[in-house]
This record gives sequence, C-alpha cells and structure tokens, in this order.
Amino acid sequence: MHKIVLWVQSVMIPFLGPCGFFVAAFLDSSFLSLPEINDILVVTSSIARPGMAWLYVLVTTLGSLAGSLALRELGRRGGEARLQRRFGKERVASVRTHFERWGVLTLAIPALLPPPMPFKMFVLSAGVFGFPVKRFVVTLCLARGLRYSVWSALAILYGDEALQILKSLDAWFEDRLGALAIIVPCALLALLVFLNIRRRGRPVPELE
Repeated sequence: MHKIVLWVQSVMIPFLGPCGFFVAAFLDSSFLSLPEINDILVVTSSIARPGMAWLYVLVTTLGSLAGSLALRELGRRGGEARLQRRFGKERVASVRTHFERWGVLTLAIPALLPPPMPFKMFVLSAGVFGFPVKRFVVTLCLARGLRYSVWSALAILYGDEALQILKSLDAWFEDRLGALAIIVPCALLALLVFLNIRRRGRPVPELE
C-alpha cells in the first residue's frame, strides 16, 4: 500500500493534478481495492497545501461517488445470484435485512467508517435491491464528504500528526469492528426515533 500511495503522490497527482484524486477515488470505490488511499491522499495534500484542501475533499468525494455509482450499476445488472456467489447467501440475506431495517444508514455507516469496515458489498447490494439512485447519491455525498472534510481539517490543524491519528483510528476500529457494527446503527436509530417523537409532540400552530 505504501508503494501505491507513493506512486500516486509522486507520479499520478503531479501529472493529473486534482483529477488524480478523482481517478484514485474512482478506482478504489469501483474496480480496485486500495484501503485508506483516499484518506491518506487528502491528509498529506491538505498538509502540503492547506488552501487547496477544499478542492481535494470535493474531487475525492466526487470520484468516490462516481466509482460507487459504477459498482452499483454492476450490482443492478448482475443480480442477486451473482452477489450470492461472491459473498455467500447468508451475508447477502443479512445485508438485505439491514437495508430493509436501517435504510440509508446501511450505506452511510460503511461510507463513513474506515477499513476494515466493508463497503463495496453494500454498494453492490444497493444496486441489487433497488436502492433509489437519488438517495444513493445524496447519502454518499454527505457521508464521504464528511469523512474527507474531517481528515482535511485534522491535517490542517495537526500537520503530520494527523497521519498518526489516521493509523491509530484505523487500528482502533479494526479491533472493535464487530461491536461498532451493532452499536452505531442502534444509536443512530434511537436518535432518529427520539427526534421524530419530539417533532410529533410539538403543537401545530393555529392558522389565523
């Protein structure tokens, strides 16, 4: 991974400019698996050129969205049978249940969390199970945009220390992935239920 990141930073980014971020994010979210490369690129580039950080976040988010849309379309055309052959019937059935129960959270949480949280399986499943494309786009734009914005802000605030924070956080998530996969959706669902109950409990203003 270090060699790939180094090649992207020293060859592809200088040659393509900001488009290099788009290409890397597109490939990582679609046909290749390059864990952490987008986070690392956003952090290192934001450290080097803080004034351009917003552009790195934007282009990386759009590249990830484009790659995910391509993967979603592949899932839509391949169907559930191909998904089952790749991931197994039990895992696919579990993902279907998650989509039915949690909706956008099933896609947003993997998009927010770092590796080793699986992501592509949920993107493919979104195509297979007919997850609405507009909701898909909005969810990924918000989730990925937030993720890269946070890393960019940390890079500007903490400099090279942000890379160590990234590595430490990834290791922390790896050790607690199973528990977080249960706790995070439940916490978010509880928050949504609370907000919905509170909204319904407000009196309706009378019309004069």
